[in-house]
Amino acid sequence: MQDMKSTREAFGVALLELAEEGLDVAAVTADTSKSMGVNLLKQKHPERCFDSGIAEQNMMMIAAGLAAAGKTAFAVSYSVFTSMRALEQLRTFICYPNLNVKVVAGLGGFSAGIEGVTHMALEDLGIVRCIPNLMVASPSDYYATIAIAKALARQHGPAYIRLGRDPSPVLFGQGYSFTPGKANVLLDTGNDIGIITTGIILSEVWPAARMLAEQHGVGVRLIEMPTLKPIDEAAIVSLAQQTTHMVTIEEHNLTGALYSAVCEVLCRHHPRKVHAIAAPDRFTQSGTPDELIECYGLNSAGILKQLESICET
Repeated sequence: MQDMKSTREAFGVALLELAEEGLDVAAVTADTSKSMGVNLLKQKHPERCFDSGIAEQNMMMIAAGLAAAGKTAFAVSYSVFTSMRALEQLRTFICYPNLNVKVVAGLGGFSAGIEGVTHMALEDLGIVRCIPNLMVASPSDYYATIAIAKALARQHGPAYIRLGRDPSPVLFGQGYSFTPGKANVLLDTGNDIGIITTGIILSEVWPAARMLAEQHGVGVRLIEMPTLKPIDEAAIVSLAQQTTHMVTIEEHNLTGALYSAVCEVLCRHHPRKVHAIAAPDRFTQSGTPDELIECYGLNSAGILKQLESICET
């Protein structure tokens, strides 16, 4: 049985490790300390933790103040609120002065489905990706989250790190390789189809890609894009030049995030058609994450069916 671990818990582990490794970190939450793993730091270093209550705009401003005072500040809440309710504070008071604040955004994609449409973040990456100075990361599993959170904490400047909610499949080991702006090649069996994906939906994409290669004899190249900003332009152009079909797969609205970012790169450097597998550009239904990814064709079976159809064109 595949090991399952929460990316929210992974962030909590990373935050505590950073403090114990000597980095001057501080965490600000919006009544989300326990749910986002910050309680691990709070138990050992309560003086490093602050709670704004359910007031995400205040949370961002407190984090900005801590960063201006020299701290490596983490603003920690849910994706739908960090990207929308507190957008002006993120843009104007963190990114404009280029402060050292890392926004950790939980419940990304369909992972908040049981809370309803109001709590699901299918637009967040597209919203924040257009803000200057802001690095945008979307880890794929527990160990990727630890590696990315720790790496970005040691790099000056604002960052947005999108996480999930419930335990998700562990895909990588502790040696996960992360370099901002660099893709990871996960599968290379040929050049019939090139697939780019990001975030925890990789746990559905990877088995679908393997089945396409193993059961249908399709040459598949699969790459994981841990950061959407900066994005690995060289990897995108290389994939476009070498493959017959090209696809992006993401747990996000069709507009604004991975598909848009890939198409922007190709419009500049190597124009060609890109197929998108993503959430539709409309308000979705509510439900459990598993129900929703099945409903919108983002589970392994649904992805495989769409990939087969693309290969037949």
